[in-house]
Amino acid sequence: MADVIVVGGGVSGLTTAKVLAERGHRVRVWSREPAGETTSAVAGALWWPYRIEPLDRVGDWSLAALRWYEELAVRPEETGVRLVVGLHRGERLANLGAWAGELKDAVETADGLRCRLPLIDMPAHLGWLEDRVRAAGGTVERRAVTSFAQAAAEAGTVVNCAGIDARDLVPDAGVRPVRGQLVLVENPGIREWFTEADPASSETTYFFPQPGRLVLGGTATADDWTSAPDPRTAEEIVARCARIRPEIADAKIIGHRVGLRPSRDAGVRIEAESLPGGARLVHNYGHGGAGVTVALGCAREAARLVE
Repeated sequence: MADVIVVGGGVSGLTTAKVLAERGHRVRVWSREPAGETTSAVAGALWWPYRIEPLDRVGDWSLAALRWYEELAVRPEETGVRLVVGLHRGERLANLGAWAGELKDAVETADGLRCRLPLIDMPAHLGWLEDRVRAAGGTVERRAVTSFAQAAAEAGTVVNCAGIDARDLVPDAGVRPVRGQLVLVENPGIREWFTEADPASSETTYFFPQPGRLVLGGTATADDWTSAPDPRTAEEIVARCARIRPEIADAKIIGHRVGLRPSRDAGVRIEAESLPGGARLVHNYGHGGAGVTVALGCAREAARLVE
């Protein structure tokens, strides 16, 4: 019998499993799909506390991950993490939380906030996380979970990192999708990232230079379960990005992606409860649009509840 079963193989589940396994727990990760097919694999993924609550806790979680990613960026080919300069158009330090005071090389300009931040190649990073879990003695298994009791039958502790699936598994009606659509194009030579986001709008504009592609975005449509890319939305994304960098208009499209961000009305939930039969259930879900940004901070807090 394993000590811990982590339900969910995205960035939250794998990071939590890594932390637990490296602390000596026998860990099994149960995931319905391979890491490369999870919502996490679709992410852009720039470190930034975006569409996540509660605000009074997000800062500490985010900074823990930031420092970790800065260390991992020394080995980008291995970890998938690079430090890249870019612009948050319209952003001001005064509008952010206390965590912003810890940002290195952040400079306010007339256009917004220029920063050097972790930019993560998610397929590569998820593969690295799986390797680290296995290296620490854990396993990653393809298992569809219909109830936490299913996992509790094989482990004394279950960690819920199920993302959007937590809506049905917990159940928690406050878990809702925020749909994000992306367009992948051949990079015409862009080296810096760019974002312009209005929290009140379902449309955002951003582009992230990733290895072998430029990721264009995006959308943030609440309560939209549509998993197929919409052609008109894709055209609008390309047009918005091309207004910032005209060369994007002629870039060859190489793919489309859709991800359902696991938002939660009450914000991130990290707490423990008992299951019938005595097993412990530790929740770590509801990360919204910042699962990558808070992955390590939330993993460490969840691990404390396991121990």
